[in-house]
Amino acid sequence: MSVLCEGGHSPQQGAPMGVFERYLTLWVLGCIVVGIAFGQAFPEVFQAIGRAEVARVNLPVGVLIWVMIIPMLAKVDFGALHQVRQHLRGMGVTLFVNWLVKPFSMAFLAWLFLRQWFAPWLPAQEVDSYIAGLILLAAAPCTAMVFVWSRLTNGDPLFTLTQVALNDSIMVIAFAPLVAGLLGVAAITVPWDTLLVSVLLYIVVPVVLAQIWRKGLLARGDAVFDAVMNQVGTLSMVALLATLVLLFAFQGDAIVRQPLIIALLAAPILVQVLSNAALAYGLNYLVGERHCIAGPSALIGASNFFELAVATAISLFGFASGAALATVVGVLIEVPVMLLVVRVVNGTKGWYERGVAE
Repeated sequence: MSVLCEGGHSPQQGAPMGVFERYLTLWVLGCIVVGIAFGQAFPEVFQAIGRAEVARVNLPVGVLIWVMIIPMLAKVDFGALHQVRQHLRGMGVTLFVNWLVKPFSMAFLAWLFLRQWFAPWLPAQEVDSYIAGLILLAAAPCTAMVFVWSRLTNGDPLFTLTQVALNDSIMVIAFAPLVAGLLGVAAITVPWDTLLVSVLLYIVVPVVLAQIWRKGLLARGDAVFDAVMNQVGTLSMVALLATLVLLFAFQGDAIVRQPLIIALLAAPILVQVLSNAALAYGLNYLVGERHCIAGPSALIGASNFFELAVATAISLFGFASGAALATVVGVLIEVPVMLLVVRVVNGTKGWYERGVAE
């Protein structure tokens, strides 16, 4: 058993939610208003930004995504992978939910909600694009915010760190074929060359750069590393907000015409997050895993790497696509839904531990 399981923490675990993370939903709502207003006031500027592409990769967005993702990946210690054997049951449950349930369940829920139940209220020409965005959203688990969720449930930080490192290692290999396969099943054409370029630019290169940067900072001491990570964290948040403003500048007309779209897209995301969290939590209970593992396992199992999803959606389908809008809805509901899961996990701790003890 990890000695950190009972109320401990490690430097990798991160601080509790700051102002940005706690009010992320409000920030996103603000970006919707600002983006729509700017898009209406300065359409030529945003059209020029949209044309700044190389091999279908938008350069301004590429820079913003790197600023978002690289600091997150620099916090991941891939050296923690040797600890996988210490948490085999929890790791197995989380991997099962993350890679064998979540992407496929989202593909099914997207088809069920958008192509069947909600089709009368959605623009027919955008349904495939919305489905593609939801598939992208669920294709990879979160890397950054799960450290916050783990801390809020008093989770084992070593388990969380090891699970994130393992998920990120799998993501480098599995993201492209998983996305291509699910989009293909949904009869959505995906340009393989653009998908591979996206994986290279938004996963492989950032991982390499982040780990080189991490090694250099740690060579100067843990205090330097922690100080730099805290400073660049704010820059990452600014980059996320700037990306959202750009997206909503392009999506403004669609949102103004049909504001109901946001709620319709949120429905399958909400069901997917809650059902996968419940599945991971329940499976950990059945295999007799400790609550300090089950909590972060449930939250990692339910999480979505929305930054990667947004970047890939823009590369594959464009700023003004339904896919890009669908991924942003994931950002919009991320914090309130995950905080709900945190509350349930904490509220059922006594029941969980009594059941496992028996």
